[in-house]
Amino acid sequence: MSKSPSRRKRKSSKEVASEDPPIGTELARVFDFVGDADGIEEYRLKSNGLQVLYMRQGIAPVATTMITYRVGSRNESAGLTGATHFLEHLMFKGTERFNRRRGTSIFEVLQSVGAQVNATTWLDRTNYYEMMESEHLSLALDIESDRMRNALLNEEDVESERTVILNEFDRGENESQRRLFHLLWSTAFIAHPYRHPTIGWRSDIESVTAADLRNFYDTYYWPNNATLSIIGGVERVEALEQVADRFGPISSSPLNIPDVTTREPLQSGERRFELNMSGEVGSVVMGYHTPGGRHGDADALGVLSMILSGGKTSRFYRALTDTGLAAYAHASSMTLRDSGLFILIASPADGIDNASIESALDRELDRVIQEGVEQGELSLAKKQVRTQTLFGRDSSYAIAAQLNEAIATGDWRLYAGQLDRVEALSKEDIDRVARTYLAKDARSVGYLNPVRQGT
Repeated sequence: MSKSPSRRKRKSSKEVASEDPPIGTELARVFDFVGDADGIEEYRLKSNGLQVLYMRQGIAPVATTMITYRVGSRNESAGLTGATHFLEHLMFKGTERFNRRRGTSIFEVLQSVGAQVNATTWLDRTNYYEMMESEHLSLALDIESDRMRNALLNEEDVESERTVILNEFDRGENESQRRLFHLLWSTAFIAHPYRHPTIGWRSDIESVTAADLRNFYDTYYWPNNATLSIIGGVERVEALEQVADRFGPISSSPLNIPDVTTREPLQSGERRFELNMSGEVGSVVMGYHTPGGRHGDADALGVLSMILSGGKTSRFYRALTDTGLAAYAHASSMTLRDSGLFILIASPADGIDNASIESALDRELDRVIQEGVEQGELSLAKKQVRTQTLFGRDSSYAIAAQLNEAIATGDWRLYAGQLDRVEALSKEDIDRVARTYLAKDARSVGYLNPVRQGT
């Protein structure tokens, strides 16, 4: 567990402090202190709107920096699908200061000081991170501030990465589970850009130009569309001084960052699809529309997924796996910035067909909807969520990664208050969300049908 950054009386995770922390007069001229929760302090650079999250964590001199840009495949239009992922690749090609031609490539420079470095792209965000000894924080900030506005994005790099990404796309097309999930999202969503795969559609990857990617970069890669998280063994004042020095001179975006205004229309009938691929094992997948992650029902849906498939005492395990019907069965609730999906997936055991698995899943869902959950299984699910959450906060990187998802959803404090919100859930909350969101006429159902060679 993380430690509080000071000896001040710790506030509830729902509280946000109103007094300024001890950052000194000079830094107070540069940063607005916004508030704190669960040991995390929020600042905002006055010059450009960069959001900064700071947390003193652990006793080892190790720190994680993670910059989260609020842009993902959600922000892509037809013809530009995959642009966010493509840019993630190109950002490692560097800048005039940091590039392979000069022997100062981003990977080489950071790995020379023992840093772990990478990036990920998802529906609502892109993040870049470094985990290293605290003494090298300035190097990480040098690189992230430089490539925020000075990425090369030249034609030669676009063409070389196009080949890499197309190979990645083709590998994914040969993975049955990945294709099954792509089909689920593109079936469940007919208007919202969540229907596009994060990697993009092949024709868009093939046709996107360096100018297209430059325009996308110039639209979204600005300090006022980013959050910089610094977690670990680094002093507050030292960290903020370095942030001000590296990021302070960058201007905010000259134009408003465009928002996504499309909302998925209400689904009024079950949708079905099938995927036939070579293999030995089938699968059934179901997707039910859920509200965005900032909605009050998001936590209850997460706990419901734990009741259904959280371990050997869960409903799915007892009804499907333990009885020999399914090789596995899993439920998850995707908490996103906009409406997401509550997803069920199960794979039949030998000799069992997909239709039988669908019927078994439906029986368990009907039981929950008609009879509700038991208080005992709710209490167990809360403990499982708490344990899983705390284990996921055992390092500076783990904390930054969880913060990353809360930032993408729209509010980092969703991370800070999660355990309190889960603990406050009642049996009635779980029963209500099951009845509200698990409606058959608003779901999408897919079968993965294995096609054996020679048949």
